[in-house]
Amino acid sequence: MTQDPWSRPTIDDLRRVLESIGKPNTSNNRANERLELSVPAEIKTSRGNTISSMTREISRTGIGLLHRGAVSPGEVVVRMASETREFQYNVQIEWCSPCDNGMFMSGGRFLTNAIEA
Repeated sequence: MTQDPWSRPTIDDLRRVLESIGKPNTSNNRANERLELSVPAEIKTSRGNTISSMTREISRTGIGLLHRGAVSPGEVVVRMASETREFQYNVQIEWCSPCDNGMFMSGGRFLTNAIEA
């Protein structure tokens, strides 16, 4: 049985990709500290498509995602849920690059505050 090309990456998929790219030997020159975060998420594009994804990292100003299939730069809605709440973020996807196993990493900045659903 073939795997759905748009299905959500698993934690193992995320771990393999992160191990393959390794940790940078340079210091992080970003204004905001990034925290590793691996939770299921959904990306809803401006065309109405929903793409299952996993978060890679998050900061006060942006988010990194891992998913199957490319996402075009532009405004999207990212949904994440905890055990007790669901959050929705308006995000400007600024880049999307292919990585191992037919997956893509993308990153974007938050456009507005989270909306608790």
